Amino acid sequence: MKVHATVLPWLASLALLGGCGTPSQSLQMGVPAGTALQLRSFMPVALRGQVALEAVAGGAETGRFWGSKVSNPALGHALEDSLRAVGLWADKPEVSRYQLKVQLLSLVQPMVSLDTTVGANVHYSLVERASGTVLYQRSVRAAYKAEFSEAMLSQPERIKLANEGAIRATLEIMLRDLPNLAL
Repeated sequence: MKVHATVLPWLASLALLGGCGTPSQSLQMGVPAGTALQLRSFMPVALRGQVALEAVAGGAETGRFWGSKVSNPALGHALEDSLRAVGLWADKPEVSRYQLKVQLLSLVQPMVSLDTTVGANVHYSLVERASGTVLYQRSVRAAYKAEFSEAMLSQPERIKLANEGAIRATLEIMLRDLPNLAL
């Protein structure tokens, strides 16, 4: 009986720690430098330096007990950094020719896992500002698996890593689509 009295507080502490959330970081969600350098040379001339980001929607702040989430500001910063890296970001967003609208539709996370796979569904729309013409519109789904070895002692950290990887994958897919636009 004495063993149960000492084990129970430890189990309760572990359960509380397991539910803590770790917010996703924008630097980890952006396109890596090597990929950005590769994509930069394929971007249409008409888009270079002409894309501004409209307010990002659909994100959620990470709560203390409800697991890792992706916030709108973090997603917005990742998008801005990636657009800058591939040469599309407008230096003066208020007079840009195009607007990128982004909405995080879903982030599918496991409750408990060792190797953690998160699926993200993000809707991207590229709109010409003057006419309102939609040039590109796609809901991009991607998944990323964070291995147990990446964060052995912290499931919230693995979920955070998987969130960041899934968002980064959707962003890369969208950026790889842009060179195919007929502008």
